[in-house]
Amino acid sequence: MHPEILVNAGVALILFLQGLSLPFERVRAGAANWRLHLIVQAFTFGVFPLVGLALDAGLTALWPDAPAAIRDGFLYLCVLPSTVSSSVVFTAVARGNTVGALFNAAFSNVLGVLLTPVLVHLLMRTTGQSAPFGPLLLKITALTLLPFAVGAALRPRAAAWIDARKAWVARLSNGAILFMVYAAFCDSVQDQVWQRHGAGLTVKALALAVGLFAFMSLLIAGSCRALRLGREDFIAAYFCAVKKTLAMGVPLAVLIFGAGADLSLILLPIMFYHPIQLLVNGVLANRWARK
Repeated sequence: MHPEILVNAGVALILFLQGLSLPFERVRAGAANWRLHLIVQAFTFGVFPLVGLALDAGLTALWPDAPAAIRDGFLYLCVLPSTVSSSVVFTAVARGNTVGALFNAAFSNVLGVLLTPVLVHLLMRTTGQSAPFGPLLLKITALTLLPFAVGAALRPRAAAWIDARKAWVARLSNGAILFMVYAAFCDSVQDQVWQRHGAGLTVKALALAVGLFAFMSLLIAGSCRALRLGREDFIAAYFCAVKKTLAMGVPLAVLIFGAGADLSLILLPIMFYHPIQLLVNGVLANRWARK
């Protein structure tokens, strides 16, 4: 299947479609609420990475035989940007600040293209697992920022056409993500990763993902209440700050860590965290809507 070619093409396609689909005209409308933006971005790229470092230190003591790729995966999960679509949808369902949620989710994804690789490099240098950064940044720029910029530049002319075909755009993006995950798990099966580590690895990773989500949910909600955010801003801040993107996470992981047997273990935390956040936040959104 030549994944070394198709995966790179898939990364560029996903970022091009994101630039083409992002409604910048609506994003600009929410730019003035700086207090909300500061809280969301501080949690996304500040508090979450610090929690990731603490979790990595805890794993060293509590799970000493944890594969290095799993530890990398949890660090990586903690430096990812927020989701765009589901953050906005849940905020709208719960009757929160939808425009503010759209701005913050979109802004964190734009920031994440550069900040996520930088944070991965800094955190893994702290844990002794860093790799050369210059060539990586050049590759990320070519395969992410450039396609995203081209898509954004075409957005004013193609907005009506692309908005009418959102379902097909989503299928294309999800198909590319599915192929990358499939290729990673093919490599891991060929290298007998799962036979070596057994089912216990999966159970422990799932438990850690649940624990991380629960801890960050309580921390974000408590902090927003302590800062006395209004109801609408509180809802937007919570849904944007607690969520981590799978759509951006998979292609960036391929670029940062490279294709190989360990990539499936690196992706495992975000593969667990993603459905957990959808399930719990869906329940919360409907509950807050009734209130």
